[in-house]
Amino acid sequence: MEHLYAPWRYTYVKDEKIDTCVFCHILNNKNDEKYEVLFFDEFCFVVMNKYPYSPGHIMVVPNFHTANIEDLEEKVWQRVSTRVRQGVKLLKNIMPCEGVNIGMNLGKAAGAGIEEHVHYHLLPRWIGDTNFISTLGGTRVYPADFKEIFRKLKASSKDFFL
Repeated sequence: MEHLYAPWRYTYVKDEKIDTCVFCHILNNKNDEKYEVLFFDEFCFVVMNKYPYSPGHIMVVPNFHTANIEDLEEKVWQRVSTRVRQGVKLLKNIMPCEGVNIGMNLGKAAGAGIEEHVHYHLLPRWIGDTNFISTLGGTRVYPADFKEIFRKLKASSKDFFL
C-alpha cells in the first residue's frame, strides 16, 4: 500500500468546526489572517480557497448571504463581477498562470460544496498541470507552498483590487 502525505489537510481535522455559513463567518472575521482574505469592500470579498483545486485558487464572495444569484442586488452583482475580472488579472500577473478557470456552482445538483452562499471560483491553470498522476492515479501534486502563495497575492492585491 502506498501512502500520500498532505500535512496541510491536518488543519481540516484539528481546527474548530464552523457551525454557521463559512463565508459569513469569514466575513465577520475578515481581519483574521487564518482565513486568508485577500481583499474586502462593502459588497464582497476575495479569499483563498482553504482546500484548493490548484495553487492560487481564490474565490469572490458577496457579503450578502444567499444561495441564489438572482437575489443579489444589481450593484452587488456588478461589484462581484468586477472583482472576478480583477482577480483574474492578479492571478495571471502574480502566479503567473497561463489561463484561469472561472466557475460558480449553484445548488447541490450543480456541485456546490457550500450551496447556501453563492461564490465564484477562480482557478489558475498551466499547460500540462494535469498529468498521468491526476489522470490515472486520481491524485494531484501541488508543487507550491500555499502560505507563500497567499503572502504574494495579499502583498499585490491592493494593486489589482481598486
